[in-house]
Amino acid sequence: MENKLISILGTTASGKTKLAVNLAAMIGGEILSADSRQVYRGMDKGSGKDLEEYQINGIKIPYHLIDIVDAGYEYNVYEYQKDFFEAYNKVIKNQNIPILCGGTGMYIESVLKGYRLAKVPRDESLHIRLEKKSNTELRNMLLETRIPHNLTDHDDTERIIRAIEIDLYYNAHPELTGGDVPKLQSINFGIRYDRSEIRNKITERLDTRLQEGMIEEVENLIASGVDPEKLKFYGLEYRYLTQYVLKEIDYTEMFSQLNTAIHQFAKRQDTWWRKMEKSGSRIRWIDGKISMEEKLAFMISQLR
Repeated sequence: MENKLISILGTTASGKTKLAVNLAAMIGGEILSADSRQVYRGMDKGSGKDLEEYQINGIKIPYHLIDIVDAGYEYNVYEYQKDFFEAYNKVIKNQNIPILCGGTGMYIESVLKGYRLAKVPRDESLHIRLEKKSNTELRNMLLETRIPHNLTDHDDTERIIRAIEIDLYYNAHPELTGGDVPKLQSINFGIRYDRSEIRNKITERLDTRLQEGMIEEVENLIASGVDPEKLKFYGLEYRYLTQYVLKEIDYTEMFSQLNTAIHQFAKRQDTWWRKMEKSGSRIRWIDGKISMEEKLAFMISQLR
């Protein structure tokens, strides 16, 4: 298994974790998460960790890159790539099979394509200049750059400015985008549903997680000292639930706006997978409607 990897990707609510865990139980695998918010401790319901799924048929499947930093910290793809390879080497040392599973496209491609990354310092003068521009102007600037992005929320000004700052830094330092990161031989699987089906799954899951305590989770994070503005920075569930907890919007507004935002996020994920394929990454797509047994049988046939 030297430099080899199995990757399972797909849009939010497609059942990636459950499939990855079932496969790991069959072949002796360990899960390497590729989710930009599951790295945070205490952010469980909103990030969809579903840690109970890692226990199957009495077997506890090892997982990595979940609950590794405190909520409020601004984790990034540079740190993720470093942490991934450390975890990957541990899995290989355990003589198990590494299975990458997640939906954060930038994280996935940072390891599959071996981006050479460096920690980018903050440029205060640049921030001051860019803060004077509208979000539309900032997004247009971002589209003109050559570095790929996986912004959770395209309406967050600070996130867009930081992305532009990173691009400009790399453009000024081309020596940092070489390729001395280990090149992995990955076989990539994706779970796919019809658009109407994934929309229904997203809405049903949102309703379930609200009933299971997602609001209380945000209340507890704020009570523990996490800055509400930091929670909003994480986007999606944490942005709208924080607004609700702070009484900036009511429950109906929160549910409607959050549901719409997650649907839009799923579309952006689909766009990312298409971009991966166009740039040469082969993804073996699996129909989400078929049974778990059929999914696993297909995957095993491809691994032989």
